[in-house]
Amino acid sequence: MWMCIAAFLLWMRSGGCTEKANTSDLIEYTAVDFYEKLHSGKMMFIYFEHKVSPTISLFLVELEKSAEVLQDYGVLVGKVNCNKELVHTYCTDERLLHTAFLFRGGKEFLGLDLDTVFDVNSIVSEVLFAILREEVKYVHTDSDLLAMEKAARGQKDIVLGYVSSLGTQEHRSMMETAYVYGTKYQFILITGGPVLKHLGVNESSHSSQVWFLHCRVHSRFMTPMTSDRCPLTRMRKPLSILSLHSFLQLMEAPLVSEVYDDPSVVPPPQFPYQQTPQVFLFSRPATEHLDLDTATTLAWRLRGIALLLLVHRQSPAVKTPDEYNAAYRLPEKSLEVKYMTLHNLDEVLELFTNQEKEGEEEEDEEEDEDEGLEDEEEDSDYGKLDDEIAASVYENRGSLLDMDSITQLTSDNFHTTVAQSSLTVALFYLKWDAVSMAFLSSFIEVAERLADSAVDDVQMSAVDCGEWTDLCAAQPGSSLPVLFQPITAFPSVLVLRPQESAQHYRGMLGSEALHRFIMLSHPTSPALLSTQEEVTSFLQEVPHPELAAYKPDRVLGLFKTQTHTGVPVFTEAAKSLRGEVLTGLLIDGLAEKWAADHAVDLPAVLVFPSWRTHTRPSSLPVSSTAEELLTHINMALLHPMPELTVENLPSFLSLGKALLLLFVGEEEDEIGRRQNQALVEEMRRVVDLGGGRMEQYLACWIHLGRTPAGMSVLGSYLGSMPPLPALVLTHLPSRAEIYQYPPNTPIVAPSVLQWLQRVEDRTESPAGMLGEDSWPPAVEFYDFLKIMDMQEPGSTQQQRPKEEEEEQEEVNEEEVNVEDEATDSSSSSSAPDANPNIHSEL
Repeated sequence: MWMCIAAFLLWMRSGGCTEKANTSDLIEYTAVDFYEKLHSGKMMFIYFEHKVSPTISLFLVELEKSAEVLQDYGVLVGKVNCNKELVHTYCTDERLLHTAFLFRGGKEFLGLDLDTVFDVNSIVSEVLFAILREEVKYVHTDSDLLAMEKAARGQKDIVLGYVSSLGTQEHRSMMETAYVYGTKYQFILITGGPVLKHLGVNESSHSSQVWFLHCRVHSRFMTPMTSDRCPLTRMRKPLSILSLHSFLQLMEAPLVSEVYDDPSVVPPPQFPYQQTPQVFLFSRPATEHLDLDTATTLAWRLRGIALLLLVHRQSPAVKTPDEYNAAYRLPEKSLEVKYMTLHNLDEVLELFTNQEKEGEEEEDEEEDEDEGLEDEEEDSDYGKLDDEIAASVYENRGSLLDMDSITQLTSDNFHTTVAQSSLTVALFYLKWDAVSMAFLSSFIEVAERLADSAVDDVQMSAVDCGEWTDLCAAQPGSSLPVLFQPITAFPSVLVLRPQESAQHYRGMLGSEALHRFIMLSHPTSPALLSTQEEVTSFLQEVPHPELAAYKPDRVLGLFKTQTHTGVPVFTEAAKSLRGEVLTGLLIDGLAEKWAADHAVDLPAVLVFPSWRTHTRPSSLPVSSTAEELLTHINMALLHPMPELTVENLPSFLSLGKALLLLFVGEEEDEIGRRQNQALVEEMRRVVDLGGGRMEQYLACWIHLGRTPAGMSVLGSYLGSMPPLPALVLTHLPSRAEIYQYPPNTPIVAPSVLQWLQRVEDRTESPAGMLGEDSWPPAVEFYDFLKIMDMQEPGSTQQQRPKEEEEEQEEVNEEEVNVEDEATDSSSSSSAPDANPNIHSEL
């Protein structure tokens, strides 16, 4: 489960890409090399070194870090030692000692004073600002902005960024985003001036902000612009590459979506809008046009805050009582819809822009200040946490969870309670474990959803392993008989059925993933299908309305008789697939008919992957063991060129194959969509042409529009965002190098195979290295064993020799790390050390 948690943390990550200092990237040029590169027309950022002072030494360290980042933008970074080489003008004038130069097209393009390029952020942002000076405009007054809006009107939307000063992380985030999206949007930069008054910003504010100006008419719902100004939406999150990318995705969402289903069955927003609330307004046929205008007006006011959907009441699927004219769904409770009766639109806005929350937060802060120095020190420790899960749990520590929807299991009632239901889902947790408490909230949410959907034969239960240690740690065959191995990783979820061994849930720690698993575990596995109608229903319909939003894989076993020796093997495999795949069993004449229709010999297994658009299944022979059959089924279900998402990433990493990973950006139009599809098809050609040699690789792709977390992954791989599309080879089983297919080189199958051959021959230079995984205690107070030692009566910790104390601290840290790793691995049967090459970003 540690990979799942890391993947979840990846969604919570903010800030730009991680820089890696690689001193080999800072090239020291001779005079001959410098002139050769200069006349080749390459862009170069060069420092001419005369004397090395402490200030110059610090600059050279930052220049080394920027070298790897800027090379992805086609900029060569280096220095010329004027004490060894003579470059006229630059080496003969010591007045240039504090200047670095950008060369473009064989000429000096710009000189940058070292005071303005003092670290890697300022170097990258200033160089990209110079490169993009024709694309990224700078405005100072409101009249300048108005002129830009008029020029962009009907052509491009505008991304307007305010940074308090140049050369900062925020400035770099703007420039790197502009490099990727510069052809789609007009980027404008502000550092101050009268224009801020028009935007409602206090010029003394040091908080960076971003606005999106809707100057391009791109939706039939958009009201025609009659004024000279473009409608404006402010980004409410702190400026970073990831938050800005997500914001731009949200700006491309439909202004108003029309639906003909009841809000309760409308699925929650999918990537990349999954953290966005939904607002529903109801429309009647007699007032349809007026309702649409009202929805459009409200949608503009909610732009960037919530997604608006217009529900047509004339649809028979809409069951909401007439007394309600609006509803909403919050992302933290993605399945719960709350209904309301509106009298004016401001009531909706108050749901999301309620200023009372700020007052409550201020009161809480004042109360915290009154609680004394000890609490202040504890809060400061939490302020240093980089674990968003632990921080979130701490911030909500005063909120008591409603446990009425789940059954509390103990050593006394465990067996009798489990025996009462055909399906019991049990959560094993620790109250002091942050991940456990975060997941407990999602677990309760699923229990409430199941209760509301009338799924009455699934019992949701929980075990507090801090209190009932004898139950959680009981060994099979002990005086307390249990159906599972001792629980050593938290949180853990087991699916329990009377007289059967427990099944581990190994999915994502979220309500949606757990709900899907439970609903797919609910049907009989395998289901005995005795008529053609039952088979058709099995393949085309879902066994419960709650599964309507899912597309499960399906597997059929075909046998001549129910006593065939292969039936127990298939049945055991089917039970292992519960929660992930729907399985069915055909026997006698019906099985013979299906075998004849699909030209297979009995016994056989037919696999129907959900990603296939046609109904032709894959056929498999019945293996001698369930484990072997499971392997064949899982391979048949695997997409030949799968799209990676946060949810499925752990399962693909668990295959232990090197990832041949294609990153593609979001499509602007139909042409862009076709180009991305052509790239994916070309990668499938790589797999087909490579034949057996491609078995060691998993060819896959990430769509950065649907999975924006991929931007952070790609940036961590290569040090910065490269031009898209980007093809990388990573997670090699035997080594930690990362290789990048040559940028700006067409991605065609023969060339990719040649590149892979160079990688295998070790003649290709790596573009980066995978990071080391480390999960140390975040702050000192997390060292539980040390705290217990200090609280022990008569503790002699202060009198220990220094060497013994250091040794004990090392042991304590190891113990805490073991528990951290166990927490993170509850969805995986192997500990993190079993795969040391998994990248820390994942």
